[in-house]
Parts: sequence; structure tokens; C-alpha cells
Amino acid sequence: MNASRPDRTRRVANAARALHGLALGDAFGQQWFFYRGTEATERQARRIAPEAELWHWTDDTAMALSVLRILHLRDDVDQDALAAHFAASYTADPHRGYGPSMHGVLRAIHEGEPWREVTRRQFEGQGSWGNGAAMRVAPLGAWHADEDLSHVAAEAERSAATTHAHPEAAAGAVAVAIAAALATRGRDEPAQDPVAFLTEVARHTPESDVASGIRTAARLPAGSSVRNAVSVLGNGTRISAPDTVPFALWTAAHHLDALDDALWETARGMGDVDTTCAITAGVVASRTGSADIHSSWLTAREPVPGWVDTGGATSAGRT
Repeated sequence: MNASRPDRTRRVANAARALHGLALGDAFGQQWFFYRGTEATERQARRIAPEAELWHWTDDTAMALSVLRILHLRDDVDQDALAAHFAASYTADPHRGYGPSMHGVLRAIHEGEPWREVTRRQFEGQGSWGNGAAMRVAPLGAWHADEDLSHVAAEAERSAATTHAHPEAAAGAVAVAIAAALATRGRDEPAQDPVAFLTEVARHTPESDVASGIRTAARLPAGSSVRNAVSVLGNGTRISAPDTVPFALWTAAHHLDALDDALWETARGMGDVDTTCAITAGVVASRTGSADIHSSWLTAREPVPGWVDTGGATSAGRT
């Protein structure tokens, strides 16, 4: 890609599409924790939207907002600033569904402990390989879409390291960021074949269980059911990057031109459904935006800050 810095207005618009999609997927997916068994299956089969008047988003969106805020202010990932923003956002609103380990990580960072030490001591020194680094990163991929994909991957790894020290978590973040970058680049072209799309994502993902899972997703027979895909790829039940990212990218790859279809198919996989829907929608919306989504969904989704669309152009947004 062009070595010069891309136009800022274009960056802001690209990332905003991803963020709005991610927040919609997160909020939509979160609603399915209130429906179980036959009721959830029947509503999804008939495409009956959740009944809640307000679909709250979770830590997936809260942390994605932190990533985007730092990109607006720095263009690239400033790890110290990002870790501090994560911790401050958590402290201001800790009831967004953060995972048990993340409560400890973000409290410790907020209290002044160096983030590198905090993240590296998780899980007996292995670091977390959870899906948190992947769930929040689609806006970063869209932001850097006009740059070389090696830069997208490097920035995704840097964003992951602030909370997740395990290589699998970093690989999950890279895969989602690459997918969002590819989706953004292809906005004015016919959608890539799902196999080609997934193969390209895997090619830029560090060798890992995540990359292996994405290659497996690319090999699933055309017409495979969601149930079959979940049985092979997982659905986030283990809250790990390898158990989450391949399935979310499989549904995204098969619905690159239809955000609503992508969300319904991903929700049918259940599991960690807010996170799988957030990942899928962040990628697909990088290409489609949210214009074709029913207005009632957009009204129901909890709003996101106005600076998402402006890039913090106002003095208030720069605070």
C-alpha cells in the first residue's frame, strides 16, 4: 500500500463503521443470554429480534472504544496510554461484563502497577489467552486498512499485549484486525470468496492454534451448518482466542455483504455470543456499514460516544 500516511478523515470513517458494527453485534449478542434452549432456537430460526427496549453493550465495546480513542489521539498504538485508558474506563464503569481475570488486571493497572508485569503474571506466568484482545480490535484493522498488512498485524499485537501476554491472544487479535482491514479494503469490490478470505487472514496470522482454526474454517464444506461449524471450531464457550476467533471469522467470511445475516448466523452458534457477534459484526460492518440494518435495531442499541464519528474534532472530544 501507499507508504504515506492515509487521509485522517478516511481513517476515522473506516474505524467508525467497524466500531458501530462491533457495538451492535455486542449488544445484539448480549441479549441472547436472556433466552435459552428452545426459546432461543425458535426465535433465531424465525428471526425474531430480542424484546428488550435497550440493548446494552458490554466490555467488548467499552474496550474497543479505548482502542479507537488512542488511535484518534496517537494514530498508532501507544501501549502505555492504551493500558491507562482501559483501566480508567473500567474504573468508571466496572459492570460491563469483564472477565474475572480482567477485573484484577485493570484494577492493578489503575492502582499504578506496570501493565507488563501485571499481564505477564496472569495464569501462572503464561498470560491470558482469552478472547478479549480479539473482541475489541476490528476498528484498529479498519483504521490501518490502507497500510501494509504487516503494520496492521504489528499494531494488533501491540494492542493485545497491554492486557494479554499469551501468544494465542495476540494471534486472535491479529486475525481479527487483518480480517477487518481486508473487509475495509474490499468495500468497492465484489466480496471475496469465503475460502480465499479466510486463507488470506490465516496467512497473515502468526502460527498458532488460532491460525490453525482459521485454516480449518476455510476447509469446511460449502453449505456447512452453524451446528457443524461450532462442533469443529468452537463458539467461545472456553473464552479462549482459539475457541472463539475461527468461528466468528467463518460466519463473517460467509456473509461479507449482509450484516444482518452474519449476526443471525453467529447468534445461532450461542456460546460466548456477545463476543462472537462483536467480532463478526466488526469485520462485516467494516465493509458494509450499518445502513441496511433495521432502524429498530439501531435505536435499541445503546448509543456510543459522538466522537466515534468525528474523530474527536471538537474540543470536548479531545478531552
